[in-house]
Amino acid sequence: MPATRIDSRFSHLIELIYRGALEQQPWQSALPALREAMDVQVVSLVLRPPTADDQGVILNSVRPDISHARANTDLADPNDWEVSAYREQFFSLDPFVNLPLDKVIALEDILPDRDLLSSDYYLHYLKPIGLFRILGVDTAEPGGMLARLRFSRRASEPRFKTRERDLLAQITPHLRLAIEIYAKLNRTTSERDVYAGAVNQLSVASIILDERGRLLTTNAVGRALLDQGEGLSLRDGRLHIEGRDIDKELQQALATIIKAQLHGETSVVRALRVPRTKGRADLGLVIRPVPTSQWSEGQSSPSAAVFISDPDLHESTSRQILGELFDLTPAEANLATLLARGLSLAQVSSAQTISQHTARAQLKSIFAKTGVSRQAELVRLVLKSVASLG
Repeated sequence: MPATRIDSRFSHLIELIYRGALEQQPWQSALPALREAMDVQVVSLVLRPPTADDQGVILNSVRPDISHARANTDLADPNDWEVSAYREQFFSLDPFVNLPLDKVIALEDILPDRDLLSSDYYLHYLKPIGLFRILGVDTAEPGGMLARLRFSRRASEPRFKTRERDLLAQITPHLRLAIEIYAKLNRTTSERDVYAGAVNQLSVASIILDERGRLLTTNAVGRALLDQGEGLSLRDGRLHIEGRDIDKELQQALATIIKAQLHGETSVVRALRVPRTKGRADLGLVIRPVPTSQWSEGQSSPSAAVFISDPDLHESTSRQILGELFDLTPAEANLATLLARGLSLAQVSSAQTISQHTARAQLKSIFAKTGVSRQAELVRLVLKSVASLG
């Protein structure tokens, strides 16, 4: 086989390994390609080993049957017996775990065939699924994620030769880096979702714009405000405010902040009030630059963040969390929540069908437990507490 063809195939394999970190089903393209390149029955990637309380994450690609060939890009169903049985029963018996990092090892290197044939792992797991030869490598990224890559053949197939061992050794550094990228992306996504969830719970709309002022993303609260079209709207993907003067002020503020971002200059945070019709309260709007690294070069990157508060939205303070924070009874937590929504004590007593005397007694108890002495201080305490994240 010409060297150029070998290099081309290897290059494509490496490309798929890196792409796997970005795929919705990770490594759904790389595993079938690795299976074919190594000429094996099954290739498995264990991203999180199973435990008694955790099913783990095991990705499998199985050689299609000739009778009903499955598409090469398909990964095995995680509920297939081979995966579920290994995860639930046989992982604890697997002798081929905790390998020295980045060292290619075959099962026969640590367990002679005669010993394997008499082991429970072979008799109850490998033999029923027709597997015998296994080649593998363990690698880990700096954050602690351990990846275990395994290639399995049938007993009738040849042992793994130097060619397969060398190929696995060559791709291991790339797999380690791809795992690191995957882990960092997952951590960033998890952090983003936590922060986005907190912003949603606080009933604050967040709208992220790129270097041209076009919408990149928005949270559920922001989408609802834009869909209502009362005060704010999108035109050709750009944020606009009803009213020529206030819209001009918005566009100038966005242009100033984005220009400063593109030139690496310091820019100030801008605030606007957006009037609405039909007796609805004005929207409060804050525009601030999105922090970027020195290597950012625009190209549809976040440049400006717009945060919007809508006074008409009910705050989402959790009575349960509020009660746990300040040791309030359910009735006291309910009264504090209603006061924070802007109701007077008389309105609260009416809404709760209790006497004002009872309401005042509950309020006095709340003051004692929270350490405040005035109703305005209580409202501020509730609104600024983490109860709204409950």
